[in-house]
Amino acid sequence: KLALISLGRNVGLSLDEIGEMLLPQGLQVDRDLLLSKADELDKKMAKMAAMRDGLRHAAACKAPSHMECPKFLRLLNIAGKNRYRPKSQLRSAQEA
Repeated sequence: KLALISLGRNVGLSLDEIGEMLLPQGLQVDRDLLLSKADELDKKMAKMAAMRDGLRHAAACKAPSHMECPKFLRLLNIAGKNRYRPKSQLRSAQEA
């Protein structure tokens, strides 16, 4: 059970989600939930790969200044969108 809990936590399952799979009569895996988590991991991995590639490019870029590099500027633009700010802050920023 501890190994299952550890695995579930590592892939982003909440303790409640894991608890719902651990029944007195045994393990009841929610396959739809697992597919959903796998899809979330695919998206995170794609974002992480893009960030890795951007960092590698920035480290090797031959432009005299990174502010002259179109690829680096695109990376800054993506990072500057503040996707993780609460919606109330996003509305305030858009109204300003």
